[in-house]
Amino acid sequence: MHLIDTHTHLFAQQFDEDRSEVVHKALEKGVQQMLLPNIDSSSIQPMLNLCTEFPNNCFPMMGLHPCDVKDNYLEELVIIEEWLQKEKFVAVGEIGIDLYWDKSTLSMQEDAFRKQVELAKKYKLPIAIHVRDSFDEVFTIIDEMNDDDLSGVFHCFTGNETEANHIINYGGFKLGIGGVVTFKNSGLDKTLRTIPIEHLILETDSPYLAPEPYRGKRNESSYVVLVAEKLAEIYGKSVEEIADITTQNTNELFKI
Repeated sequence: MHLIDTHTHLFAQQFDEDRSEVVHKALEKGVQQMLLPNIDSSSIQPMLNLCTEFPNNCFPMMGLHPCDVKDNYLEELVIIEEWLQKEKFVAVGEIGIDLYWDKSTLSMQEDAFRKQVELAKKYKLPIAIHVRDSFDEVFTIIDEMNDDDLSGVFHCFTGNETEANHIINYGGFKLGIGGVVTFKNSGLDKTLRTIPIEHLILETDSPYLAPEPYRGKRNESSYVVLVAEKLAEIYGKSVEEIADITTQNTNELFKI
């Protein structure tokens, strides 16, 4: 079985004591590739170190996370582009807008998001979008900037059917499905029953949002199997079929 965790922060400090073991555990479960979204300039080297240790399994993205858009965000974006110029990345990410933690930075977040979408077009890379309490704001920007040169994933999708179809209608975007789909009252399973599986890719967002039965504990890439099992239940397919389809979807998007 070939699974891909398309969004995992394995370089985070939560894995400092057992990082290599966590990667090996994922590989044993059939999670053969893990895509690593960057956070800010301080996370770049730890992320790249992990990709050096596992060059055939861990692949980096480059971007500035919306929760880390501060007064110095323009300086951070200069660093982001410097890295895009000199190294190979699978996407520009994690980028987007987060209005859950801090609404006061919205204008800076919007500017950083736009600038990084432009970087993705310039370097011909997909984008990994973080959306939290901000579908309207993100849609406004993507509605304006979407074209044949733009593709990506709405990471950790937890929206409704209308929002899912809005994303699908862009043409080049997938929905990233993680542990939330296993939560009893999330309602995401009902939404997905209306969405063809060809639009989905798998993720964990580890160390966050662990699926049942590990909810509330540290998430890790091996748990993407539990997401695949839930999708198999929703779509009436085998886990192997879910793995094949979502891996194909991921390769189409990120061209690993």
